[in-house]
Amino acid sequence: MNIEPSRITTLSGDPLIHSFTRFMETERNDSPNTIHGYLSDLGQFAEFAFGTDTPHPFDWLSITRNAGRAFLAELTRADAAPTTVRRKLSALRTFYTFLIREGHLQDNPFAGLRGPRMSRQLPDVLTALEVADLLDKNTPPSFEKSTSSARELKARYLALRNVAVLELLYSTGARVGEAASLNIQDIDCSQASVKVFGKGRKERICPLGKPALQALNRMLENTRLNWGKDAIAPQEPLFRNWKGTRLTTRSIERLMKTCLLNAGIPGDYSPHALRHSFATHLLDAGADIRAVQELLGHESLSTTQIYTHVSVEHLRRVYHTSHPRA
Repeated sequence: MNIEPSRITTLSGDPLIHSFTRFMETERNDSPNTIHGYLSDLGQFAEFAFGTDTPHPFDWLSITRNAGRAFLAELTRADAAPTTVRRKLSALRTFYTFLIREGHLQDNPFAGLRGPRMSRQLPDVLTALEVADLLDKNTPPSFEKSTSSARELKARYLALRNVAVLELLYSTGARVGEAASLNIQDIDCSQASVKVFGKGRKERICPLGKPALQALNRMLENTRLNWGKDAIAPQEPLFRNWKGTRLTTRSIERLMKTCLLNAGIPGDYSPHALRHSFATHLLDAGADIRAVQELLGHESLSTTQIYTHVSVEHLRRVYHTSHPRA
């Protein structure tokens, strides 16, 4: 059977899925993207286990561990990536844990199943010099508004916004989605900090470095010049496009590529590389790993420890290039 990603409509009208969705929304505070991914994975399993013509509700309680093994085997035969297989297994395990909690089952058929091993790849990291070039070479010079055309004003705003986005990502280690969802009221200039809402809407306070704060203030001042007072209401988006609507994560990915090109930095880095660079540079400078964990919003310290491996690789390169008998 060739397994393709299922449409969520496969699950439409199923009462247990409806309850699980409410649980993710209200108790887990999962993001819309997370909920969409879970439902997509459950819909794909439903097509495999029950077929495409089975009427609702599905007999979720009849699923055995053998059915789970068969699904994982089919995914493997379909050459699904290890990360994909593990994500689908996690979605199914979470769903059945919920069914046990609600008293529908006693055992989780997916509890003992393991996904494929993951090769541990080190994240892409920019050097401190590359980050400086990325930010400095994209910062526009000062200008005179009275002698500037509408086109020049637009280009200036977009340049200031791009630098402000990148400065905030590197200064706080925020995820791209977290940065895109920020509102103006989340910035506290007096405390030089920003309130970030992470996975599960978990709130954390991240300090803002002086260059990031300056970049944000320059962007906001230019926002006033272009749109007036209403455009800087506290509940309005912090980062926006020229039309005034919230900047998307895809737009941030595109502006990152533009800024890398402007700075002459080779490599296909995503905005997430600034989060990786933030953590790695802190650890290289001697920061405590648990403090970095808190700043990144990681639930588990083991997730943060990947950056210690990056730091070790950096030290190894320095050793081999600098030690006379390396």
